[in-house]
Amino acid sequence: GIAGAVASGILAGGTGSDMMGSLRNPAGWNGLYSLRPTSGWMGDDGANESEMLLSYPISTIGPIGKSPEDLALILETILPDDSFNALEVIDVSMEDLDSLVGSSSIGWLNDWGGAYPCEEGLLVHCEGALQKFRSKGGASVETLADSPFPNKEMYEAWSDIRSNTILHNIQENLGCSLDEVVPTLESCGAKVEAILECRRGESLEKDEGKHRLAQAVQVAAQWRNRADELFEIYDFLALPSSQCYPFDKTITWPKSIAGAEFAVYHEWMQCMVPVSLLGVPCVTIPAGTGEIS
Repeated sequence: GIAGAVASGILAGGTGSDMMGSLRNPAGWNGLYSLRPTSGWMGDDGANESEMLLSYPISTIGPIGKSPEDLALILETILPDDSFNALEVIDVSMEDLDSLVGSSSIGWLNDWGGAYPCEEGLLVHCEGALQKFRSKGGASVETLADSPFPNKEMYEAWSDIRSNTILHNIQENLGCSLDEVVPTLESCGAKVEAILECRRGESLEKDEGKHRLAQAVQVAAQWRNRADELFEIYDFLALPSSQCYPFDKTITWPKSIAGAEFAVYHEWMQCMVPVSLLGVPCVTIPAGTGEIS
């Protein structure tokens, strides 16, 4: 994809969309920077606004490049208005950057208190990269050993909101009724995962499902309140950009990581959910490369 093209020098930089890590996973795997901007800043990214459960879209477009300067230039180019000036980032002196980093506190969320199974060596790899902010920049880095919020509740809430959003977005694009979405996708030979998302979204249109969606919105609000508390303590929160190293292209998606088995195609990237559900900006910073036997 676009990350491979940028990393190999085919493109100087590019853009992508991110609902659940589509900017973050590839950037991390290819040693690139990416930015998932504040949800809504780039526009609605094709979201069906009348059906949005949250006050912001759960998907957004953003830049990907080889340096922060690349991100700044691409961001200014793709923004729908003039609310950002790339030179404000590019012209920042090293002294000012050192001052910013040196006075910062970083909360390392690690594996979310054991909730995220990660491939062996990946977390150690990330921690080593984080320590550069401490050793070279003087930043404070603290590991949060416990889960800051119940992962099961967050993941279920996200999954409900995601399925509902995907169903309504596809319905709007197809210009059909909700009960025609799945048959239309099946007749077109759409991906099994897309059909499963829409089937799940259909189930949430019933009375019990609507109750689940209301609960999901409540969980999102609770996580936002908890995140606000964390940002009172830390300037930045850090997570791995993936729970595994890059996998063979013949594998559709990882069915297991570190002994944990996954039945749903996006279970292997639950570490993407906290950012996506909050809608906060998130930058992917390269942490080097790992070794795979």
